Amino acid sequence: MQAQTVVTSPDGKLTVNLAVDNGTPTYSVSYNGKLFLEPSPIGLKTNIGDFSTGLALKDKQIENKIDETYELPNIKQSKVRYIANETVFSFTKNKESVIDIIFRVSNNDVAFKYKVYPQKSTVAAVVQEEASGFLFPAGTTSFLSAQSQAMVGWERTMPSYEIPYVVDAPVGDNGKGEGYTFPCLFKLKNNGWVLISETGVDSYYCASRLIGHEKGLYTIGFPMQGENNGVGSSTPGIRLPGETPWRTITVGETLEPIVTTTVPFDLVKPRYEASQKYQYTKGTWSWIIGMEKSMNYEEQLRYIDFSADLGYQTLLVDALWDTQVGRDKVEALAKYGASKGVGLYLWYNSNGYWNDAPQTPRGKMDNSIVRRKEMAWMKSIGIKGIKVDFFGGDKQETMKLYEDILFDANDYGIMVIFHGTTLPRGWERMYPNYASSEAVLASENLFFTQESNNLEAFSATLHTFIRNTVGSMDFGGSALNKFYNDKNTPNKGSKRLTSDVYALATAVLFQSGVQHFALAPNNLTDAPKWAIDFMKTVPTTWDEVKFIDGYPGKYAILARRQGNKWYVAGINAQKETLKIKVKLPMIAGGSSLKQYADDAQLNGSVNTIKLKKNQEIEVSIPCNGAVLLVN
Repeated sequence: MQAQTVVTSPDGKLTVNLAVDNGTPTYSVSYNGKLFLEPSPIGLKTNIGDFSTGLALKDKQIENKIDETYELPNIKQSKVRYIANETVFSFTKNKESVIDIIFRVSNNDVAFKYKVYPQKSTVAAVVQEEASGFLFPAGTTSFLSAQSQAMVGWERTMPSYEIPYVVDAPVGDNGKGEGYTFPCLFKLKNNGWVLISETGVDSYYCASRLIGHEKGLYTIGFPMQGENNGVGSSTPGIRLPGETPWRTITVGETLEPIVTTTVPFDLVKPRYEASQKYQYTKGTWSWIIGMEKSMNYEEQLRYIDFSADLGYQTLLVDALWDTQVGRDKVEALAKYGASKGVGLYLWYNSNGYWNDAPQTPRGKMDNSIVRRKEMAWMKSIGIKGIKVDFFGGDKQETMKLYEDILFDANDYGIMVIFHGTTLPRGWERMYPNYASSEAVLASENLFFTQESNNLEAFSATLHTFIRNTVGSMDFGGSALNKFYNDKNTPNKGSKRLTSDVYALATAVLFQSGVQHFALAPNNLTDAPKWAIDFMKTVPTTWDEVKFIDGYPGKYAILARRQGNKWYVAGINAQKETLKIKVKLPMIAGGSSLKQYADDAQLNGSVNTIKLKKNQEIEVSIPCNGAVLLVN
């Protein structure tokens, strides 16, 4: 063993041990004296040298103390103080400086990235492979969403981060053969939880996935060559000196640090200034209930009125508006919406040569000249945002397209939602007009298949602890129709099995600064008044989140705060009714709480209860039901 050194968190509980054995570096992660990651590989292989072996660690490391504060309205916590210890490990090969491995350790988060140096006159490199790995102790189980193969699925639009999760599975598999999409959750016997992800991905690198190996080892994998119709490199090119994105490891003895982590945002900085103060809004959209036939002028007028009736600020006008409504009528819709205080989001196909999705407008977002002309038109009629769909790839070239769309949109004061898309990786802080991303098996699948409805609560208990912990999730849910059709006609289309209280609870559980809910105009008369009244006032931006209780795939109870008001939401996916005592330390004992709750038949009701002096409360949540408490 040539060298060994340690980086410790500010509270001393989380430690990273870096070792170099015969020129090969490894690292391990411990929390409270227990090993969470066994010695794992680290390093890069590039076309200008293999920087994973034959390395020598320089004697002197650079150590930095990080203490930063920032405010961000559209993540889980509005005011953040980030405190971490950073160590820069510098390596040589053949006595030449080749690479730094930079570790940052905060109280529950480990992050690392690489800095690669020029080699003589060579100032550009291709990273062919990352040795970066994560080796889990024996007995670890996983909660993972497999990466799909490239150019498969509907109109060859995958991968789009929509494969259902496999829960509590033993480690050692590789999904459907192509690894797993971030974020990736693991449970270590009785020791705790680990969430693996990445952040800071932009046009300077590709997005990555996790590749499974035998005996609990997972490594970083680059995009499949077949993504985006095989066009573009699956390996990233970097200018030298150049840095990679951050790999992040969040650890906890409970799920609390997973739920509350802000590490995706802590590690990045804004890429450009906001052209204006952007508004985070609630809205409606006709497509989720009425699909393509709802895309006509009269129905969009009706939905503008519906948004206004709810006090919402936006309407999402989905695919085919250009052919079925027409540009002149969209201008009329925008004008009418403005008179009612309702702005429009317009849907666009990401276009290009990478899939066969036929919905229009196509050919508007993949070319800067055409895109900026389109955005100038949007600005002239007061469009608030766009939803761009069908990307299907993680290559560096695609990351550049995301960034270019965002940057151009900012020039015209336009916010951006991405669908059929990759995971956002710190984008809320990097791009000030970024609104949200799908990157989840979202609400449209509830329209398409009954199976998605059968598993709705099960899936929600996973998103709460996995996908939505690292970035805004444009799920588009909280339906109050019993049936997924435009008139709520019984036994027509797929049937919602979850309760009305569940619909309200997911509006709290699912975090996204901009929310377009799956409500329909008929809900003003056919849904309980208490449900509509709650949906009128539920926030979309939050100041704080707390983990209360839960287990992925079984149940989830979280609390979110806006101002001095706490919303505690719980859902249950288990067949048996969940009866559980929960502690609410953030709410004063003896406080009155408004409680939305379900009976055994999933009939919801509202009443007022008092929190016990010891701040404990017993809740009962039937299968597919929910409880919601507001102080």
